[in-house]
Amino acid sequence: MSLNMIYVWLIAIALLLLVEFATSTLTTIWFAGGALIALICAFFGGPLWLQVILFVAGSIVLLFMTRPLALRFMDKGSVRTNADSLIGREAVVTERIDNLRSTGAVQVSGQVWTARSVNPEHTIEKDEIVMVRAIEGVKLIVGKRIEPETEGE
Repeated sequence: MSLNMIYVWLIAIALLLLVEFATSTLTTIWFAGGALIALICAFFGGPLWLQVILFVAGSIVLLFMTRPLALRFMDKGSVRTNADSLIGREAVVTERIDNLRSTGAVQVSGQVWTARSVNPEHTIEKDEIVMVRAIEGVKLIVGKRIEPETEGE
């Protein structure tokens, strides 16, 4: 058993895991797995060339076989932020929107937001229905007046 290579692989595992924990991007964890395989080989006295081959092959196999599953697991349940989910939704103007006077508010999903018009020269009156087009900071950018449907048309 080559004691020096055991230390090399232990240090490699520690450094790779440290980088992984620091970045949380699932990039070096697979190489830490390959280093673990090489460490086991070194522990049983395997030659250096075999350790290196197992490190490379193990890392590649782990990367291609488990990364898609890990990404799917980590991505499960991710949703757009509350603010992002408002884009494309209808809102009711609760305070006249006038970009020149920096006034305006809308209510969407039960929450009141500061709002500005997509068109700087365009004012939008209270109680009109608008569409959320974008978000800039904490303001909703709204536009394209939507006329409420009337019955019988």
